Amino acid sequence: MVIMDTSESVGSLEEQALKRKERLKNLKRKAPTGENTSNDTPGEIVPLPKPKFRSYKPQDETLQEAKLEDAVPPAVEDEVKDLLEAGKEKVVLQDLDISSLAPRKPDWDLKRDVSKKLERLERRTQKAIAELIWERLKQGNEDNLGAMVTMTENRPTEDD
Repeated sequence: MVIMDTSESVGSLEEQALKRKERLKNLKRKAPTGENTSNDTPGEIVPLPKPKFRSYKPQDETLQEAKLEDAVPPAVEDEVKDLLEAGKEKVVLQDLDISSLAPRKPDWDLKRDVSKKLERLERRTQKAIAELIWERLKQGNEDNLGAMVTMTENRPTEDD
């Protein structure tokens, strides 16, 4: 184990701290244009940026040069005329889709996706009912025939 002299380590720490302080001072004095600190002398003062007066009217004559001219607002008459003309046009109600304005039920997308399958099943169901009726007619039961005819006559159609 090596034992260092505490006076040497404290001295080197102080030197490092002084170097750090000097670098910080140089950075603070450094010009915003990015000049090297090696050219700067320790007592040199960096010039401050010139003020620009936008809404303030300076009293001092030397500051009058830094005053900016008043901004001129752009002409908006043409834009206002266009907006007024657009507002006068009537909105055709036929172009508006009322279903898009009304809130939808939570299951609307499920019904939309299943509707094609339901149509196919409805056709199959009607076909199966017709086949059953023909089978019973072929068997020749007169009682069933009368019941089937009344059922088909009283059954609501899609046109109703």
